[in-house]
Amino acid sequence: MPSSASAPSRARSARPGYRAVLRAPHAGRTFGAALLGRLSYGVVPLALLLAVRDATGSYSAAGAAMALFGLASVLLSPVRAALVDRHGPRRALPPMAVLYSALLLAVAAATARPGTAPAALAALVVAAGACTPPLGPVMRTLWRRLLPDPDLLRRAYSLDGVAEELLFVSGPLLVGLLLPLVGPAGAVVAGAALLLTGALLLVASPLAAPHPRGGDREERQAGADGAAGGGRGRRAGRLGGGRALRSAVLAAAVTGLALGALDLMVVAFAEQQGRPEAVGWVLAALSVGSAVGGLGLGALDRPLPNAVRLPLFTAGLGVALAAAGLAPNLLLLGAAVALAGLFVSPALTTSYLVADEAVAPDARTRAGAWVNTAVNAGSATGGATVGLLVGHLPLPLCFALAAAPALAAVPALRTRDFGGARSRRKSDPAPDPAP
Repeated sequence: MPSSASAPSRARSARPGYRAVLRAPHAGRTFGAALLGRLSYGVVPLALLLAVRDATGSYSAAGAAMALFGLASVLLSPVRAALVDRHGPRRALPPMAVLYSALLLAVAAATARPGTAPAALAALVVAAGACTPPLGPVMRTLWRRLLPDPDLLRRAYSLDGVAEELLFVSGPLLVGLLLPLVGPAGAVVAGAALLLTGALLLVASPLAAPHPRGGDREERQAGADGAAGGGRGRRAGRLGGGRALRSAVLAAAVTGLALGALDLMVVAFAEQQGRPEAVGWVLAALSVGSAVGGLGLGALDRPLPNAVRLPLFTAGLGVALAAAGLAPNLLLLGAAVALAGLFVSPALTTSYLVADEAVAPDARTRAGAWVNTAVNAGSATGGATVGLLVGHLPLPLCFALAAAPALAAVPALRTRDFGGARSRRKSDPAPDPAP
């Protein structure tokens, strides 16, 4: 009798968690290398901004250079990801990482002394942005290769998303520690070193090796066969993905738009309250909420299907963001922002999962890059749009307008099925049918 009574508890304890993700073969080593390189993404933008400002003495020149850097990095991300899909991480990432790091070193050298022409600095910064290696999409592709089990993959993506968000918080803190020691140019050098080291360690992992027996070629053929079986006639090498991929990109874009708008609105709210120093802890509440939401999603044993989660999390973010505009003080604003954060990481994690499952194996890095591009483009658009509205409209109305795209996207995200078993059957090599 004791054995039958204890069977459910043993089953529950045997369910795989985050420890199982990191204990998978080579997972900890590969993930650590990717995080080391991705820490550069949190260091470089602020370091470049400060370095260009010091060299030119102009905030406008520094802002313009960083806008160009961001545009080059975001808009060309799918192109760089396509190179990784075509040639594999070991062949595509090292040249990108070396060139990107070399260009950052050139920027550091040019900004080490004042008087450098702003146009020359802008050219170097744009070239560096164009070469930014897609370490995030590559790592998510490697997670899929390592963890075909859907539950483990969901946990891996949740862990990856939370860790990436923490890197973007800790990156500026690292710059703050480096500035008194090496100055802005030295912080740029540190960012280049982080990226190069992480990228080289990542491609040295056995997970980054081509699949045995012509794995890349087999993956492309599997994708072509799966697409043909699905009746879509998609040729190998093309992105495809259909409505599922479009939904993932749309959800990521409106999430990024909400985040970009929120940053500026929190600044405006804190200034209205006469406490601009409170901006840091309010935005920290957003990060904490996002981390809790992401880890909570990964810890669920039986989550809702992707087709339900994606519109649900997007709607939750929109409602929470609109409600934040009604907060009467900073304390309640922080609570509302933390509530909004609960939906951020789950929405982005689900977007990546949907995109990953919607396309053929040889297009997964590109699909992830499109989601990543949508987040960044949405964030830039949200910040720029709200920047035009704040000061001309009441702040609660600005919050409502920033929430509107997420709420308006919900009907387009509601569909009967995507990102589930049907998508996997179209994109993954299927076992031979039984006779």
